[in-house]
Amino acid sequence: MGTDPQTSCIFKQRSSIPEVEKFHVTLNMEKEEKKFVNKDEEDEMEIYGYNLCRWKLVLVAVGVLCTGGFLLLLLYWMPAWRVKATCKRTTLKDCEVVLLRTTDEFRIWFCAKVRIVLSLGTSPLQSPTPPQDKVSNGHSIHVFENPAEENKNGTQKYLPIRYFSHHSMKYFWNDAVQSFDVIKGLDDSISCSSVHAEHSAGLTKAVHDYRKLFYGVNEIAVKVPSIFKLLIKEVLNPFYIFQLFSVILWITDEYYYYALAIVVMSVISIISSLYTIRKQYVILHDMVAAHSIVRVSVSRANQEREEILSTDLVPGDIMLIPSNGTIMPCDAVLVSGTCIVNESLLTGESVPVTKTSLPNPAEDPKATGDEVYSPETHKRHTLFCGTTVIQTRFYSGELVKAAVVRTGFSTSKGQLIRSILYPKPTDFKLYKDAYMFLLSLVVVAGIGFIYTVVNSILNEVEVHIIIIESLDIITITVPPALPAAMTAGIVYAQRRLKKIGIFCISPQRINICGQLNLVCFDKTGTLTEDGLDLWGIQRVENARFLLPEERACSEGLVKSPFVACMATCHSLTKIEGVLSGDPLDLKMFEAIGWILEEATEEETALHNRIMPTVVRPPKQLLPESKPATDQDMELFELPTTYEIGIVRQFPFSSALQRMCVVARVLGEKKMDAYVKGAPEVIASLCKQETVPVDFESVLEEYTKQGFRVIALAHRKLESKFTWHKIQNINRDAIESNMGFLGLIIMQNKLKQETPAVLKDLHKASIRTVMVTGDNMLTAISVARDCGMILPQDKVIIAEALPPKDGQTARINWHYADTLPKCTNSSPAINSEDIPIKLVHESHEDLQMTKYHFAMNGKSFAVIQEHFQDLVPKLVLHGTVFARMAPDQKTQLVEALQNVDYYVGMCGDGANDCGALKRAHGGISLSELEASVASPFTSRTPSISCVPNLIREGRAALITSFCVFKFMALYSIIQYFSVTLLYSILSNLGDFQFLFIDLAIILVVVFTMSLNPAWKELVAQRPPSGLISGPLLCSVLSQMVICIAFQAMGFVWVKQQPWYESWTPDSDACNVSSATDTNSSSHGNQTLHDEHNIKNYENTTVFFISSFQYLIVAIVFSKGKPFRQPCYKNFLFVFSVIFLYIFISVIMLHPTEVIDSSLELVCVPYQWRATLLAIIVINAVVSILVEEATDRWAACFLTPLFSCRKKMPQAKYMHLAQELLVDPEWPPKPRTTTEAKAPTRENGSHQIITVT
Repeated sequence: MGTDPQTSCIFKQRSSIPEVEKFHVTLNMEKEEKKFVNKDEEDEMEIYGYNLCRWKLVLVAVGVLCTGGFLLLLLYWMPAWRVKATCKRTTLKDCEVVLLRTTDEFRIWFCAKVRIVLSLGTSPLQSPTPPQDKVSNGHSIHVFENPAEENKNGTQKYLPIRYFSHHSMKYFWNDAVQSFDVIKGLDDSISCSSVHAEHSAGLTKAVHDYRKLFYGVNEIAVKVPSIFKLLIKEVLNPFYIFQLFSVILWITDEYYYYALAIVVMSVISIISSLYTIRKQYVILHDMVAAHSIVRVSVSRANQEREEILSTDLVPGDIMLIPSNGTIMPCDAVLVSGTCIVNESLLTGESVPVTKTSLPNPAEDPKATGDEVYSPETHKRHTLFCGTTVIQTRFYSGELVKAAVVRTGFSTSKGQLIRSILYPKPTDFKLYKDAYMFLLSLVVVAGIGFIYTVVNSILNEVEVHIIIIESLDIITITVPPALPAAMTAGIVYAQRRLKKIGIFCISPQRINICGQLNLVCFDKTGTLTEDGLDLWGIQRVENARFLLPEERACSEGLVKSPFVACMATCHSLTKIEGVLSGDPLDLKMFEAIGWILEEATEEETALHNRIMPTVVRPPKQLLPESKPATDQDMELFELPTTYEIGIVRQFPFSSALQRMCVVARVLGEKKMDAYVKGAPEVIASLCKQETVPVDFESVLEEYTKQGFRVIALAHRKLESKFTWHKIQNINRDAIESNMGFLGLIIMQNKLKQETPAVLKDLHKASIRTVMVTGDNMLTAISVARDCGMILPQDKVIIAEALPPKDGQTARINWHYADTLPKCTNSSPAINSEDIPIKLVHESHEDLQMTKYHFAMNGKSFAVIQEHFQDLVPKLVLHGTVFARMAPDQKTQLVEALQNVDYYVGMCGDGANDCGALKRAHGGISLSELEASVASPFTSRTPSISCVPNLIREGRAALITSFCVFKFMALYSIIQYFSVTLLYSILSNLGDFQFLFIDLAIILVVVFTMSLNPAWKELVAQRPPSGLISGPLLCSVLSQMVICIAFQAMGFVWVKQQPWYESWTPDSDACNVSSATDTNSSSHGNQTLHDEHNIKNYENTTVFFISSFQYLIVAIVFSKGKPFRQPCYKNFLFVFSVIFLYIFISVIMLHPTEVIDSSLELVCVPYQWRATLLAIIVINAVVSILVEEATDRWAACFLTPLFSCRKKMPQAKYMHLAQELLVDPEWPPKPRTTTEAKAPTRENGSHQIITVT
């Protein structure tokens, strides 16, 4: 009764295999080829199968008991070790546990338990086979709830389906590939015709329940962990475990006060960390939970309507979209009707988008072929999860239906949330070096441990004291306050950023921002203002351009085709009485001052077709209009009013670069076609005699000035084009033989601060890249305007075409400046057109060459797929990336990171979320969805936050180096002090440790981190890692100096004539007051006899080391060029001076209370003066050596550290060096690069020059 049905199922399967077969399985398993999940995707992982092994479990249990639980912790931290220690390898088909490892550079391990569910079939999109001899009541398929009962009844139709969950996705066993795989919805190789034929009728209740077994609940659940869970996870951090070990050890050694201080610090650190982590979870949960569960209507296979919760939706359900709109709880494809949708979550643009039903190739005789449905390719017909359906449009009696394609975390919104919940780790050299540093400290501690054990055995010390003191040396060498010290600079930088309106949810990224050497900017709303302004119009009459006009709303133009085109050729709609749509359309329509009226739902229901949208000019613009009341106008003067009805709309297509409408003036029989779009495209659709001869030169003049130019065209349609014919006609039949009307010139103004900020970044050798969803030519002109591309620089457009009709993929190279001129003939290539390669003095300047690549998202996708070895070359000089989809922005960031750039990303929309999260430093200018994914959010929507963040990042990074160096020296100084004292079986006292660690170290660390950032960005970049010549030289030289002066004091004190082994009766002082001090402390001596704290060596070492901490703090507190000078950090200066004075006073003028507390002994005055001299000389030597290191170490030591690597460390520098001597790069104008067809090797290509 108590047996788990899943477990019993597993054991039944396993016991049925004969022993011989088991042996063969084990043998073959070793030869089994490596399996992968998510093959060739971003989250590709290797997968291995394991089964629990009883004897290994017993061994581990014994090991856990023997190590006091430490082995359990080690296995908790290392998933791969945990699985290998408790399980044995087996085939994936039979495994109980899977071990996963990412295939990226991080190679991270995960493990997951394989579970079993009983089902009527193996594939969710197949029809389930009903069980024999059993009445189906709509719930029988939920047999996984009670499988034992099914087995009793003898039903054999239920199949055990094996799966595991990882990162909110379920992976089911797939027999075809003999591995686990994510189950897809209707986005998996299903043709458009089958969406209509097989998936548009709805599901029966039985099929719905069957599919729900596989797809689960349609919910993007972000669970907020309980405080207890988070606490356990945080406390089990290796660092806190080490601190716990240290505290127990100190209490055993009777260092109560110091142990208490460390406990208090740790508790504060844990509480702070828990608060931050939980707050982030709550923010994300609230963002996702809003409107995630709604009631929806679905159409069942028998045409019945059913109200269900959105959590019950599965792929294949037919969702009925309500007329008043809804928030989409899933990804769905429209199979009937039209929707107006706000997709700001995905695109960042809060512009309503019209979605039409998916074309059915079976009904269209002119269809070229039945293509496979893809949400990305057919996004004009797909409603995405999280987007808002504002309103629907429909034919009478026909509902707006959408077939559910993807649910839960498989949806577009789910993938966005997954990228936030499970981000790729960011590789940063500083943190790698930090671990190396800690490892080296552990080695040093190991040496000290051995020395202590050997020394104590030779001196016949008791065993328990040997154990405590030898372990104590480890806790001294690896300072427990190190993480707190390291985060101090980051916390202060975070506070300074908050003051200037930049908020941070990932403080560790601040350090990384100090290394940024490339920043990607979105264009609209980031570099430029959000909206477009109408600069003017330039009409064409008799194939000649008229003079530019500022206003289009004049009486003379009101009935002209030009204004009619502006009034009708748009995708505007009224939402709750407010006109909304594309900003460009909105500005254009507002410029003429017309009025738009749409049919109401009641009017639509009365007709068999969609009522036309009507536009008309205001009364005052019509000369014949007479003053009348609204009622009079409506009832009597309607026939004489000038109105245009929009009969058919062909929405804007980025592939075609145009939109088209068919309209009819009220009272006229013939209809008109109006087209607007990219000037070159519109001109090619027009009759040649209507296009002005100077069209290209006029257009080039505008685009060079950064204007966005739209061309208009018109055609009077023949009377054969009836209303019904227009509703079913192909747009190609209309968009031909047009008459060219003229140009609309729009201005996308740069933000005032943009050019200055980009200039500052260029001065600091930080490269800038534009990545936008806008048109490429506009993006190039904006890049020139803002200084991203200098006037004399060349722009090469890479136009990549996918394989088609047996032809291989190819890239056509054009030069942007000569692009409009290439229509008549192919001009000879002028040698001056080829960019000049400059030989630069340093590798850092290699990126500042005189040519830039520009490409759109489609070309970028083709290049990534077919020309992989060109990607690094193109991103090295790529400056403008236009028409980029959200996932392509992320891919671009990764491509830049692959050539070792430290990439920043600045954007303002949710379409930037992936890139903001993936970049080393993502800065959102919006406080909406993007701010949840972005590590940084700026309250002011201005890119001036970028240099501020980099300055603060550099300051925080240098602070981290200073603190690291200081903590390294603190560790070594204290380690050497204790090692010296161990040699005479002594140690530092409890209050001495407390004074050094709290009064000196913590005060110094937390004040030396307060230096603000330097006021401007400089071209020099801070080092990225700790393991560099100058840094190591600085640390090692100071280490040698401190050790030498400590050893000198320790040895020299023994040479003094008054020296003897100290006892409570010793009297080395000649001054009577000092003698009194000694005798007064006699009563406390019995408490410390066993530790032998009080002696001359201890006092000498304590004073020298205390001053050494302050000396290295000053030496390492670097200012310019990344931080403000040390003397401007008033708290630090005050703290150091106060500590200097305090320690000098207790050294030169001892007092009874302090001496007894710190367990110091009285020494003659001349020895105190000698100690002061030693300290002064130590300070002078340390400062001089550090100055010499700063000046000369880079020259002499850097070659030593880089001699093994002849090439520059960063890949992009090495690549730039190679390209300097490559005669084929950059590609020449009007040449083509083709992919090699026969072998289809990734990235293989050849260059063919077109003559």
